[in-house]
Amino acid sequence: MGTTSKALALLNYFDRAHSLIGLSDLARMSGTNKATCFRLMSELVEHGLAEQLPESRGYRIGPAVLRLAALRDAAVPLRDLALPILQRLAHTTGETAHMSHLVGGKLATLAYAYSAAHAMKVMMEEADVLPFHATSSGFAVLANLPPQIADAILAQPMVAVTKATPTRPEDVRTRLAEMRRVGYGRTADTYEADVASIALPLFDARGACTGAIAVAAPVTRLTPAATAKTLTALIAAARETMAAWGGQLPPELDALWRKIQKA
Repeated sequence: MGTTSKALALLNYFDRAHSLIGLSDLARMSGTNKATCFRLMSELVEHGLAEQLPESRGYRIGPAVLRLAALRDAAVPLRDLALPILQRLAHTTGETAHMSHLVGGKLATLAYAYSAAHAMKVMMEEADVLPFHATSSGFAVLANLPPQIADAILAQPMVAVTKATPTRPEDVRTRLAEMRRVGYGRTADTYEADVASIALPLFDARGACTGAIAVAAPVTRLTPAATAKTLTALIAAARETMAAWGGQLPPELDALWRKIQKA
């Protein structure tokens, strides 16, 4: 990995829970020594991708990231495209709908919508990073990535988010095989206790998997009848999303989804 890649990789450690990180903590999290970490962060600060607070000496995301994000959103307004589709999906299913996309090898939440049907609902946060091994969106994407990329992801440590989270590569591979067989990813209790979710992969114009669309609900509400209704609505939403951005659905998945729609 080159110097630029190493510097940019440090930005992945910032999230809502770690919006301000000190040099020692960042070095520990990234597995680099403090001198190297300081040099890399100094380069990011120089270009506005990070900034250091004078009072605490901690680092946070810099203003250049906001400018780049605005330019990206103006050129390809994926979030604006996703929101109305997710709002209809949430209304149809009565549950929380969300869309994620691959960014720098991470699966980040792009947008979400809530239903007014229930007072108790699954809550989301913008820019959340969804673990590949613990979420239905992660399984849906991981099952459709090139083998070498999926293998690299599975080779990384997998943290148990709940007692039901699979943490062994062989267990995850079993779930991926099932996802490929049925055409969708499904989890229960693996990311949040008492929460179930169903997800479908999304593809770009080249046929590459770039993210997922999903519905999350309390386990008790995702009954067989609700699952069938949710799958039908999810497939329609996934097809609408890909049609809007010119995505190409693989023929084998198209066939599986058509069978679900006819059932």
